[in-house]
Amino acid sequence: MTVWTMPPETAPQDRVWMAFPREGQTLGETSAEREAGYAAWAAVAHAVSAFAPVSMICDPSEMSRAHAMLGSGIEVIDHPLGEFWLRDFGPTFAHDAAGQLAAVDWIFNGWGGAEWSEGGRDNALAAFIAGLVGAPVIPSLLVNEGGGLHVDGEGTLLLTETVQLDPGRNPLADKRRVEAEMARTLGISKTIWLPRGLSRDYDTFGTRGHVDIVATFPQPGMVLLHDQRNAGHPDHALSTELRALLSQQTDAYGRRLEVIDLPAPEAQRDAHGFVDYSYVNHLVCNDGVIACGFGEEQADARAAAILAEAYPGRKIVTVDARELFARGGGIHCITQQQPSPRSGATGP
Repeated sequence: MTVWTMPPETAPQDRVWMAFPREGQTLGETSAEREAGYAAWAAVAHAVSAFAPVSMICDPSEMSRAHAMLGSGIEVIDHPLGEFWLRDFGPTFAHDAAGQLAAVDWIFNGWGGAEWSEGGRDNALAAFIAGLVGAPVIPSLLVNEGGGLHVDGEGTLLLTETVQLDPGRNPLADKRRVEAEMARTLGISKTIWLPRGLSRDYDTFGTRGHVDIVATFPQPGMVLLHDQRNAGHPDHALSTELRALLSQQTDAYGRRLEVIDLPAPEAQRDAHGFVDYSYVNHLVCNDGVIACGFGEEQADARAAAILAEAYPGRKIVTVDARELFARGGGIHCITQQQPSPRSGATGP
């Protein structure tokens, strides 16, 4: 029986995958909105490229724009796209027992069958990317997205009940079945279930509770937790609930988790209601951490300092993520790391 394990995001990476935006309901209705969206994706790509090669999947309709905005330093790959949140419909990479790369291919149904989603054509993209890098595909019948999980690389997994157990995703699943599939595909031996995600994530364009905006493992035995300190914000109660829950949890090795608060910025609302601005939604990339910024000098600097302490030796680069969050996600949501083969393994 083949054994697969998902390495932590802090492991060495060969590249980062992204998808360039295409016109549609998510990108924006006006020319100014669309231009802001394109610029936000390009800014993240350029920031990541300082630490790892970036490969950008691009719909044929956007190829000329992508080349113009990204330049020659970022690989652009022509392939039809419906959506452009590549973390969610691209492959989740793992290692086999010998340390070779493999790619988990979840079923993607547009975040639980959202009416607005154009992601139907993206279900084949994980296998397409796996083919490009020569990685065998690990097929799964679980409806899931990459933003719906975080691992510590030592067998511990964070999930939210409202994603994997969503009736719109897996109507017949229970925790036992989900945990068995995570053990088979990612080598998980301990799953920590959070009851829900941030409030805004349950709006029309939300994911119904992705964990990658709520909590993450910067290292084994430690969790960074979104901390909404304003009592008037609906996520204040959630932060309190999750802190109490996580502080009583142990990881796959029996270690009690250390919970590190990552305070939210001061912004509370935008034109659509309470915001879900979160510094948890960062990408670790080799010697760097690409952090979300929200135009608040003091709050952004405080978050960068916490991240620097949580990821010692890595350079923290802050990129304004407000245009990403306005469309339903953040930096982690639009990127997917491809880990290097484990030390001693040879390429395919």
